[in-house]
Parts: sequence; structure tokens; C-alpha cells
Amino acid sequence: MPKNFIEIPKDLKKYMQLIIDNGYECYLVGGAVRDHLINVDNKDFDFCTNIPFDKLKKLIPNITIMKENDHRNTAIIRSKGLDIEFSTYRGKDLKEDLFNRDFTINAIAVDVYGNIIDYYYGVNSVSNKTISLVDPLGTGLVNDPLRILRAIRFATTLNFTLEPKLKTYIKKYANTLKKLSKDRKKEELDLIFSSPNKAYGIELLINLKLADALDIPNLKKAKITPSMIVTWAQLNALDKYNFNVIEKESINKINEIKDKNLLDNHTLYNYGLYICTMAAELKDIDKRQINKIYASMPIKTRLDIALSPTEICEILKKEAGPFLKPLLSNLENEILDGNIKNTKEDITRYILNE
Repeated sequence: MPKNFIEIPKDLKKYMQLIIDNGYECYLVGGAVRDHLINVDNKDFDFCTNIPFDKLKKLIPNITIMKENDHRNTAIIRSKGLDIEFSTYRGKDLKEDLFNRDFTINAIAVDVYGNIIDYYYGVNSVSNKTISLVDPLGTGLVNDPLRILRAIRFATTLNFTLEPKLKTYIKKYANTLKKLSKDRKKEELDLIFSSPNKAYGIELLINLKLADALDIPNLKKAKITPSMIVTWAQLNALDKYNFNVIEKESINKINEIKDKNLLDNHTLYNYGLYICTMAAELKDIDKRQINKIYASMPIKTRLDIALSPTEICEILKKEAGPFLKPLLSNLENEILDGNIKNTKEDITRYILNE
């Protein structure tokens, strides 16, 4: 398809046409246009418009209006697996809106007929696989330091290069990252660390002197591993970023287990398959080997023991009490070590002789 034309799907075009028929402007912008040009599937579609949102709500009753700030609103429609977002212009018109965007690859618009509007040579940036600033003075990075991390993220996920001028500004304004909230920084770092191209992203973060500004100086020593959580586990960042409960637990356990024998039944039993395979990335152990050992284990949890605690109490003719915990622990070890089989008969003989 020629680079000056994009065919807009009918389900999207109808909304654009509705706004235009009522005397206003509407353009497809941002990531959907960029991704179309590089043949990447995208289910998120952003439109910019000059229609007042009270009128937009009357035209599209199922739209959800979300006030962004005093000067700009957004509205969202979720339809047929698509996320469709409308935003009021960032400025007085389309050209000013596009100028106020972060990078030229995201500053391309498409009208209702599919014609590409490219004031700032974004199509050329896409073709050259380059991340370039729209504003040549770099003021956007000062006003919104998150754009520094977005530049690294786009370069990483798209495998694009950063233009020299942008690199200069990133180094110059690196310390402005400290103004950002932990959550906003982590969201971008998660996308970088989860990318298959993360080695490139981490290299950019280090070379552009961003690791210290992000409070992750250990990044310079981190081993490149496939999993995002294993990258975070190496950065000593639990007190510097907001992790959810599962992330915190995983990071702590990966660090606990990294010096243990991951091929040992007891380690696998106590920490589980997921944590052991994550830690394996740090030790260059083949995950298939761990999976094979785990699959052959006679028990994976205490619930797998052939006799339940209630049945054990019945056999011993005892009420449940403190004796059960050490008995079950010994039983787990004996089964894992292969000293007794995980059958009711063998376990019965074992507990009666204990």
C-alpha cells in the first residue's frame, strides 16, 4: 500500500464521518497510524477532534467521557475488541496538535478518506527506523520527562535508533526523571524489560546515563534474561518502585533461591516450578531439565500426599495436634527422597513405625 494512503476500517470510519457531518474535524492519529506503516497489528485507535464533548456524547451515547485536564478531554468506546479513543486537539488545530506530540513517528494523521497528513516528516522517520523529536528544541522532554523513557521504549520495542539530537537531550535532561512518579516510571520500564529486544533497551538506558537517575544502578551489572521479573530481581529496587504482592514475592523468592540447587527435588517442592524456572535464567540452566525433574516428582504439594491429615489422625487414633506438623514434614522429605512410596499402604506403615 502506498505510504500516502491508509484505508480506515468501516467500524472506525463511521465515527469520523458522523463528527464531520456535524461540522467538525476528526483525524486518526498516533500509534495506530505508525503501526500500520510498519505492518504491526494494533487494536487501539486514537482520534483527535475539535468537537465539544457534550455534543460528542449526544452523537455517540455509548461513549465514556474522561476529563484529562482543564484544556483537554478524552473519550473512549470499546467495540468489537477495539479500543477507540477520542481526544480534543492539543492546541488550536491539527497541526498544533501534532507538533505537541512526542516523536515524529507518533505525529502522523489520517483523514476520513485515508490520506496521510505528515507535517513533521513522521513517515520518513518510520521508513528510516528513527525516533526523532517533533520539537527540535527538546522542550517536550523538559515539560514531560516521561518522554525520555518513551523514547527508549519505542526504540526497544520497534528496534529503531534514536537520532543524535534526541540522545543529546536525553543525557542533558536525565535527572528530570526523578520528578516522575514511581508508577509512571515502572510502567515504561516494564515494557522495556518485557520486550524480546530488551538487551538493546538496557544498553540504551546504561549508555545514556539513565540507570542512576532511575535509581537502578545495578542495571549495569544485570544479566540479560528473557523474563521481566528476573530483570527486576537483579536491581535491588523493591524499596524504590511500587510492585504488586505477587511481584514482590517472586522477586524475594528468586533472590532466595538463586544460590540453591535448582535441580533438587526439595528446592522444586519448596519454591515451585515457576520460581525455579525464573531463577534458572540467572544460572543458565535449561528450563526443560527443570520441567522434566518436576514432572517426575512423586508429590508437588502437601495435598498430593496419598493420606490426608485427617486419615493420618484416624490411623494413629489421635486428635489433630502439634505432632502433625513435624510428621507431615518428615513424610514429605521421605517421599521426595524416594525412601517411601506415595501410597496409602507405605505411608501407613511409615507413620505406625514413627
